[in-house]
Amino acid sequence: MTAEAVEEPFRTQLTVRLRDGHTLLGVDLPGPCTFTSGNGVDVLWMGPDEYLVLAEPGRQAELEAALSRESAVLAVVDVSAQRVTVRLTGAHARDVLAHGCSIDLDPSVSPPGTCVQTLLARTGIVLMVREDGFTILVRQSFANYFTTWLADASPEYVS
Repeated sequence: MTAEAVEEPFRTQLTVRLRDGHTLLGVDLPGPCTFTSGNGVDVLWMGPDEYLVLAEPGRQAELEAALSRESAVLAVVDVSAQRVTVRLTGAHARDVLAHGCSIDLDPSVSPPGTCVQTLLARTGIVLMVREDGFTILVRQSFANYFTTWLADASPEYVS
C-alpha cells in the first residue's frame, strides 16, 4: 500500500483555555499553527489562548485533574466525543490530501509539527503533519462523509 488510513478510536481530547503560561503537562506550548509532543500527549495550538491536548484513550480524568492544578489554566473541557481521529500514512498520503485540501503540504512549507484548521473536501478538520504522515481530526457528524470521500480520493494510491 502506498496510502493507508487507520482510525485511532476513543482518543482523549481536551480543549484548554489559558490565561498565560509556557507549558502544559510539562510540554512546551506550541506557537501558531504548530503542535508539540511529550509526556504521552500532543498539545495543538488552536488559537491565541486555546489549545487541544490529545492523548491515548481513557486519560481524560487523569489529564483533567493534572490540568486543573496548573495555575495558568482557565478552563478544561473534555471534547473526546467531538472528533474522529484518522492517521493517514504512506508514500502517497500527501497526494490523497491534495485531492481535497488547499493547504500546501510540501515539506518545505508544512514541515512535521505543523497543525492547521482547514477544510478537506468542504469538511472542517484539524490537520497535523507528522514525520510519518498525518493525523486528521474530523467532527463526528462528518465522519461517514469523510471516510467515503477518503475512499473515493485514494484508489489509485492503494495497491
